[in-house]
Amino acid sequence: MIGKILGNRYEIVEKIGGGGMALVYKAKCNLLNRYVAIKVLRPEFINDKDLLDKFRKESQAAASLSHPNIVNVYDVGEEDGVYYIVMEYVDGKTLKELIKEKGKLSKNEILDFTRQIALALKHAHSNHIVHRDIKPHNILVTEDNRAKVTDFGIALAATSSTITNTGSIIGSVHYFAPEQARGGYTDEKSDLYSLGIVMYEMATGRVPFEGDAPITIALKHIQEKPEPPSKYNPSISKGLEAIIIKLTQKEQSARYANASALIEDLYKIKNNFDLDDIDNTLKIEDSPTQIIPMVTANEIRQLTDSQDEVKTMNIKNKKGKKDNSKKDNKRKLVIGSAIAAALVAALVFTFAFFYISDLFKVEDVKVPNFVGMNIEKAEKLAEDTGLRLNKSTEYNSKVPKDEIINQTTREGMMVRKGFEVKVIVSEGSKLVPVPDLRNENATNAERLLKDAGLEPGEVSEDSSDEYPIGTIIDQNPRQGVQVATGSAVNYVVSTGPKVQTFPMPNLLGKTLEEARSILKQFKLEEGSITEEYSDVYVRGYVMEQNIPADKEVSEGSVVNLVVSKGSDVPDQMEEIEEGEDQEGTQSSGTSTKSISINLEEYTGIVDIEIYQINGLKSKKVYSEKHNADEAKGPIRVNVKGSGTQQLAVYLNGEKQEPNVEVNF
Repeated sequence: MIGKILGNRYEIVEKIGGGGMALVYKAKCNLLNRYVAIKVLRPEFINDKDLLDKFRKESQAAASLSHPNIVNVYDVGEEDGVYYIVMEYVDGKTLKELIKEKGKLSKNEILDFTRQIALALKHAHSNHIVHRDIKPHNILVTEDNRAKVTDFGIALAATSSTITNTGSIIGSVHYFAPEQARGGYTDEKSDLYSLGIVMYEMATGRVPFEGDAPITIALKHIQEKPEPPSKYNPSISKGLEAIIIKLTQKEQSARYANASALIEDLYKIKNNFDLDDIDNTLKIEDSPTQIIPMVTANEIRQLTDSQDEVKTMNIKNKKGKKDNSKKDNKRKLVIGSAIAAALVAALVFTFAFFYISDLFKVEDVKVPNFVGMNIEKAEKLAEDTGLRLNKSTEYNSKVPKDEIINQTTREGMMVRKGFEVKVIVSEGSKLVPVPDLRNENATNAERLLKDAGLEPGEVSEDSSDEYPIGTIIDQNPRQGVQVATGSAVNYVVSTGPKVQTFPMPNLLGKTLEEARSILKQFKLEEGSITEEYSDVYVRGYVMEQNIPADKEVSEGSVVNLVVSKGSDVPDQMEEIEEGEDQEGTQSSGTSTKSISINLEEYTGIVDIEIYQINGLKSKKVYSEKHNADEAKGPIRVNVKGSGTQQLAVYLNGEKQEPNVEVNF
């Protein structure tokens, strides 16, 4: 494995440890440029479906936890048959190695390490995770003396089955609780028992129970009381010894109720201390996690029989060593004693057999499905089944009040009679008061509702002379009304004062000045002003408007205008007939008149245009260029027409005021 790269980023550097099911390597994460620890399932187990499931459970259990006293899990994967978990690399030693180095730890060391482990367990238990393999091999101690719990390989969520009913049990036999040995119900108190054994080893340098085989040690956990720690460490304080004894009680109910209660007692006797720096070396475990058969009552009887047989042999050996001369005299006494001893042994064996059989005889019942059931009906069903309900409540808007939302022990699971099933009962929707949204800016409405546990509903708009634009002017439900959490609140947003509308005035045929005056009168905005040629409208008069006349408009509307530039094709003027009187000789109903035009204010060439105005129509009747410098005063130009006409005079494109009225 050394040099292998997993997941295209983790380069295996060295092997740093191992256990019964997996090996641990130090690796470098090439992506984040840091060292990590990679736990790899041993090759011999990759075809074992059960072990693969347990390996996956470890990653799921540990990944859900985040605590300074728990080793973090970063990643999990599988590559070419290699199943691995990427964890935080802890530069330090295991607690087991520390105990081996020192033999016995000081009172302050025991208290400090125990407190940190208990804090980690408190966090795990609050997330419904039971470790089930607490031992000093699974406690890493960093260089700054921080204890970190690792290896959740057989951890089990408290919401799943916590009874081993497969005929085998997993764990480290020197440290697991009596209920684990029996394959019974395990819970948070099972972890506390294992922690008590770890404390025992820290205080004495040894575990309380030893044996030639795992089954022997398991039986001792069930049957025997450990020797008081003070027997091996007379200097241990009474308070510390009392904590260890309480943690290692056979009955779960006699132990601490939870990790918090243990931490409180630890604080009562804790003193400050310092530790030397710790090396980073991890060894192969000498107490590996194992799968061993469940300890049965038959095995307990067999162990009892073998112990009685050894005692009988010792008695016979001792009697055989006595003086042969006294043998004959006491033969009857020996035989009588042997018979009596056999009878006593038989009575003890018989009593033990029936007592232990009763002890392990537990009636199993199947857990029904309580979810969706009314609590009263559920309690009746639990009583009929032989179970007890441990009720907690929470608000839930989707589940009716007094109906069970969830149960921590799954349906169909076999448990002992009298088992306590935890259920969560709905209190219905939580009622909260509606906040006052009026006078608030609409942009703040969603935040205010979210803070109150509510949701924004339908948003509408309306005009208001009282509230500025964007301000909430009304809401439904009203302020202070009690509604269910998550309910929607509708509100109305102001669009400002109501706008008055009126018909658009007609500006066609008006001069630009007249049109501007009308726009100002109606509080309309002047837009773009453009000019175009027109054979219909006289130059300088409005010929188009972008908003048609009589269309409904409001104050402030923008109006664009097009103003006439006059005709773009000059009319051909009829030449004055030769001999005609320049002052007005009539010909065929028309006559020619001379008009005086003053060019005193102009210099150079002046473009003179004259239009005959007839209502909205106009006709160009004169277009010539004159030299103002030569004119030296007013000039006269001849214009042809008939009747009385209004003539508009333009000099260099500028209209001269007023118009000239001529009688032809």
